[in-house]
Amino acid sequence: MNNFDHQPGAELDVVVVGAGFAGLYLLYRLRELGLSVRVLEAGSGPGGTWYWNRYPGARCDVLSMEYSYQFSPELQADWVWRERYATQPEILHYINHVADRFDLRGDLQFNTRVDSAHFDEAAGRWQLTTDTGEVFRARFCVMATGCLSSTNLPDFPGRQRFTGATYHTGRWPPAGVDFTGQRVGIIGTGSSAIQSIPHIAEQAAHLTVFQRTPSYSIPARNAPLGDAEVAHIKADYANFRARNRQMSFGVDFRLREEAALSVSAAEREREYHARWAAGGLAFLGAFSDLLVDQAANDTAAEFIRQQIKAVVSDPLTAEKLTPTQIVGCKRLCVDSGYYETFNRSNVTLVDVSDSPIEAITAQGVRVAGQDYPFDSLIFATGFDAMTGALAKIDIRGRAGRPLSEKWAAGPRTYLGLGTVGFPNLFLMTGPGSPSVLTNMLPSIEQHADWISSCIAYVSSAQIKTIEATLEAEDAWVEHVNVVAHTTLYPSCNSWYLGANVPGKPRVFMPYIGFPPYVAKCDQVAANGYEGFELAH
Repeated sequence: MNNFDHQPGAELDVVVVGAGFAGLYLLYRLRELGLSVRVLEAGSGPGGTWYWNRYPGARCDVLSMEYSYQFSPELQADWVWRERYATQPEILHYINHVADRFDLRGDLQFNTRVDSAHFDEAAGRWQLTTDTGEVFRARFCVMATGCLSSTNLPDFPGRQRFTGATYHTGRWPPAGVDFTGQRVGIIGTGSSAIQSIPHIAEQAAHLTVFQRTPSYSIPARNAPLGDAEVAHIKADYANFRARNRQMSFGVDFRLREEAALSVSAAEREREYHARWAAGGLAFLGAFSDLLVDQAANDTAAEFIRQQIKAVVSDPLTAEKLTPTQIVGCKRLCVDSGYYETFNRSNVTLVDVSDSPIEAITAQGVRVAGQDYPFDSLIFATGFDAMTGALAKIDIRGRAGRPLSEKWAAGPRTYLGLGTVGFPNLFLMTGPGSPSVLTNMLPSIEQHADWISSCIAYVSSAQIKTIEATLEAEDAWVEHVNVVAHTTLYPSCNSWYLGANVPGKPRVFMPYIGFPPYVAKCDQVAANGYEGFELAH
């Protein structure tokens, strides 16, 4: 049961957990409403994902002119991105600039990890306790904890025995790491590894890459942003943004309307070559049906496989690096020189798909009876996506019921914004919302706008609590599943399904389709927050 004997540290209208892009913008909106807000953040500064992910080569895979706030025309006009795809340091600089420009720091509390969030039914308040024992009470609680912020570190046998230095790409030392002259091992070949491997290989005496499942990756073709290109976009920024919001992923993939098999093989080849040459995630926009039709997807997958084999000199290494799954069912990666790196004499690829890692030893890694000695070992093993950060907080709703218990068979939400049994609790880009299948910035702004408007409505109408109804939640969960299974996304074991975390329920978590989702949220609000119970 809940324990409310502690002396509260602060009585607030809203407590927000997390000071990434979501927490900062929500704070901005709530301040406009004149509400008292505190944003609690475990890191020593704002940034969220971009605060923690400082590994070599960390870079956004959405074009920088799109991966940025749009709530302030002045901010958009003044800020100058230097590259087509912004680096982690530049993005972190941008977030700090936003915090300073809009004077947000006064309501940000850093170095504060939230241990628990319990709902006091009698008082209609959320009580949050931090790792230092500080207590906050608020009418509303918003979890802006991020979709990719809880690191996944598999429990390899002997992991604690390794005597060298160990790192996780999702918790990289702020000062960086110098691997010059070292024997380095890296476990994993997802997005973080694909970005970091070329940089580490340039430093290390030798780099050994342990791969379980190869990823599809498209060249980024990164380059400095030219003044003319920037001026062209900024001259019509509002319409540029409006057009992108109507795209399925909230980002301009330049989707071609034809189906892949409706054109000749020669035309498909030309289109794929053009997309490959242009670079980036827009490769998936080559044809309209790549993510819904297996035969169409096969043509794109085979094209990428041929490009890998054309780049990687050693046929055996090329074969190991060649994925066999559907392209796009796992997060498509974007790289700068990834496949070329395996042509270096100081890089070795070890396939652990058939012979998994047996143990981490004091000196390195053992696979199939062979020991690989290292000075440093990197875990590029990804995240407990969508729900991992929430699972680390003891969140309890009505009657003290833990969220972990309610979600034991998989997350259940209404619109990814609320969940039955947890009044006045909002989730930012939670499971059941488009989130990771979109450009995150428009998704974040849409959620913050909706949540702040909802809080304003509830407050003005003197409503005590707002809570999703069971009927609405059930219907939404079913709808999310139905939409997902009209596509190829659930066809492989991806982190979208939680398949990278042992024991995690296999549930496809994001909602597919940004424009219909926004329309649904707008409809819900326009109809007096239908699907929510409003208690006076």
